[in-house]
Amino acid sequence: MADRPPLPPFTRETAAQKVQAAEDAWNTRDPHKVALAYSEDSVWRNRDTFLTGRAEIVAFLTAKWAREHEYALRKDLWAHDGNRIAVRFQYESRDADGRWWRSYGNELWEFDGHGLMTRREASINDVPIEESERRIHGPRPEAERGRTFPLQ
Repeated sequence: MADRPPLPPFTRETAAQKVQAAEDAWNTRDPHKVALAYSEDSVWRNRDTFLTGRAEIVAFLTAKWAREHEYALRKDLWAHDGNRIAVRFQYESRDADGRWWRSYGNELWEFDGHGLMTRREASINDVPIEESERRIHGPRPEAERGRTFPLQ
C-alpha cells in the first residue's frame, strides 16, 4: 500500500497541508480522485448518510456533484491530535432550480499509518443565499491559502 503524505502523527503544519490537499481535491469535483484519499474500508457519516468503502464514496460524490452545480469549497483546520484532524468548512453551490446555497459544516477525520482517511464524520447545515451573496468562486487562489474563511 502506498503512503499518502503527510502521515500521522500530525503537526500543525502537516495537518494544515492535509486539509489544503483535501480542499484542492474536493474542488476538482472528481469522485475517483477524491476517493483515493480514503482507505478501501473507510467509513463515513455525511449528514444522515452512512457509507463504507471507496465504491460507496465514489457513488455518493457522483450523485452529490450531479445536484450541486458550481460547487466550490473552503476548509479550515480546527484542531489536530496524533492521527486525527478536525475541520470546519463552507461550500457554495447552485441547485437544479438555480437557487444558491452556502453549506456550513464540521468534519472529524481519522487516518491510518499510510495517511489514508479511515473515518470521516460530517455535520452540515445549508443556508439559502442570493447569488449576489456568493463569496466562494472556484478553487482557493494561492494568495488566500492558509487564511481562515469568515463565518458569514
